[in-house]
Amino acid sequence: MNKFPDFEGLAMFAKVAEERSFLRAAQTLGVSVPTVSRAVSRLEHRLGARLFNRTSRQLALTEFGLRLVDSAARIYAEAEMAEDTAREIATRPKGLIRLAAPMAFGTRWLAPVLPEFFELFPEISIDLHMSDAVVDIVGDGFDAALRIAVLPDSSLVARRLTPVDRFILAAPAFLDRYGVPEHPSELAAHHCLGYSYRARQDVWRLRNSEGKEEVIVPSGSLKATNSQALVPMALRGLGIIELPEFLAHDYLLDGRLKPILPGWTLPTGALYFVTPSARNRPAKVEVLSDFMMARLSNPVWRRRS
Repeated sequence: MNKFPDFEGLAMFAKVAEERSFLRAAQTLGVSVPTVSRAVSRLEHRLGARLFNRTSRQLALTEFGLRLVDSAARIYAEAEMAEDTAREIATRPKGLIRLAAPMAFGTRWLAPVLPEFFELFPEISIDLHMSDAVVDIVGDGFDAALRIAVLPDSSLVARRLTPVDRFILAAPAFLDRYGVPEHPSELAAHHCLGYSYRARQDVWRLRNSEGKEEVIVPSGSLKATNSQALVPMALRGLGIIELPEFLAHDYLLDGRLKPILPGWTLPTGALYFVTPSARNRPAKVEVLSDFMMARLSNPVWRRRS
């Protein structure tokens, strides 16, 4: 005998007993009368005893049915409660979100907008994991991640929030001392600070308006797993740095770093809100996605005026 309980049979038996009618039970459950009848008959066969005494005008529980009906009704009620609870969790913005984000971006731009999110959704909490290493969203159990990349991971669902340009920068003191490079090939003679967590090899691929590409391998005295850690070296005039615009913004604004090689550009990436799947995504993740779109699709660091 199959040891797995016949939950469907027990539920339909409980509903027939409650309604005192196969027809009314079928209508309440939204199924056909034969479906209910087969389920009850299957349960009777499985248990080896009749549950109802049936006549053309009357339906009554047998003594065996009377002994079983309370347990069956309780199972049915608990199943309904479990479904209602799960449905509320899925459709109501509530619960914990495990979110991954790059370290420098998370500190400078994500953290400042989170208080507003919590004010809007007080029943949501966030476990924020910040690292420049690319996490395995599915394998590490994350609900979502913010990623900055040229292309998103095709195995995941990525919502593009905003473009992210990158700049080659140097401090005025560096340029006064060594001169302003006019061609990417001149960078080989300078200290260029490296970033260890680039998606591919740590190289700078620059392209001009004619489509010519130059590839530079940074060869300075410092390489780091976080771009922000390279900034003090650049500010002291000890090297050339490549920064995404969300980090470069403050230094460009006050003139502490200057863009060089204006005729050459690096590949434009984007900021993405990434989730394992868009299907049956919980309400808590949906509202976070919409909030990120509202707050980060036109960020301060993209406004050129």
